Amino acid sequence: LKAVILIGGPQKGTRFRPLSFEVPKPLFPVAGVPMVQHHIEACAKVPGMKEILLMGFYQPNEALSRFLVSAQQEFKVPIRYLQEYAALGTGGGIYHFRDQILSGGAEAFFVLNADVCSEFPLQEMLEFRQQHGDMNSFVILGTTANRTQALNYGCIVANADTQEVQHYVEKPSTFVSEIINCGIYLFTPAIFQHIGEVFQRNQQELALEESSNGWQRAEVIRLEQDVFTALAGSGKLYVYKTDGFWSQIKSAGSAIYASRLYLNQYSKSHPERLAQNKPGGPVIRGNVYIHPTASIDSTAVLGPNVSIGEGVTVGAGVRVRESIVLHGASLHDHTCVLNTIVGWDSTIGRWARVEGTPSDPNPNDPYAKIDSETLFRDGRLTPSITILGCSVTIPAEVVILNSIVLPHKELSRSYKNQIIL
Repeated sequence: LKAVILIGGPQKGTRFRPLSFEVPKPLFPVAGVPMVQHHIEACAKVPGMKEILLMGFYQPNEALSRFLVSAQQEFKVPIRYLQEYAALGTGGGIYHFRDQILSGGAEAFFVLNADVCSEFPLQEMLEFRQQHGDMNSFVILGTTANRTQALNYGCIVANADTQEVQHYVEKPSTFVSEIINCGIYLFTPAIFQHIGEVFQRNQQELALEESSNGWQRAEVIRLEQDVFTALAGSGKLYVYKTDGFWSQIKSAGSAIYASRLYLNQYSKSHPERLAQNKPGGPVIRGNVYIHPTASIDSTAVLGPNVSIGEGVTVGAGVRVRESIVLHGASLHDHTCVLNTIVGWDSTIGRWARVEGTPSDPNPNDPYAKIDSETLFRDGRLTPSITILGCSVTIPAEVVILNSIVLPHKELSRSYKNQIIL
């Protein structure tokens, strides 16, 4: 078994700015650890996992290399990064590196998109494939969405008895199905034959067009639109439906929601990562992650759903709720931070209040997903979580509401519903 994690590249993740300016989006900390570490951990737990490949078109940089080395040591599985020469789409990348994926005689491999958070029921997908279909069939992880939100995802129509996928449509314009694609797949080497057919077809179409830069475009292959749509109804593609948590992490606001889902899971999977109320320690409400190097005053109140990074300082009487505070940030006495991501090395002055509006799914609908909100509606900034880029300084006694502050800004007054450049 192998696993491939698709991490995209720098021109992707634009909705994640200004946070993706500082680290590649897959390394952004969610619930205290880099986003993609949750994927690696889930893959490493599967018996027989021989290698994990990260694939994308980020330049290999120091942060990525450091992360890979420490993850290899922690999870005892070889982890490599394969860099694409261009954005090849979800299918083009794995087709380009097919020899690397199949080397060592891989019988099957998982493909996971890095920008989702999930319980990752990989073992269950393997067992499901053994019960349904033959050893050459492919499995998509699916989950249930509500009718209106399903239109924003890949929709799957499956046979109720066999779970065979009969029809697949990516982001349909009218309602097709409530079962949506989670971006987590189990393939066998046979998938490359199907991707190869798309590649050949692309090449023939381009030869007819005789466009000058055709060679590159033939290699861009999207698993969802190009491969699954064709495979549906052929008896080769099945859907495994999960009831576990799942969410996309497209915007910075969805990172806070993903953090909540992972922190919830920690009570079962990593109780040691959750902070406890101790004599002389801060007041902890609900699930909170605190990095061991953070210094927190005993009169601070944290939680629920708070993640405090490395070397963070939290002063007396500080209140933090539904927020991510990144490494090196400093919250001075009596600040209040709600529904906010506080960037690396930022400082919030005394008695300041920094607050956003949560963009959570509807709590009364068990199938609701997080909406990927547009930044503007009718020319105005849509109220969402507040984001402070890295090294932002906020003076004492000001209020920052529903705003995005770009890195290295020193504010002098209060702001509301603004992007501060």
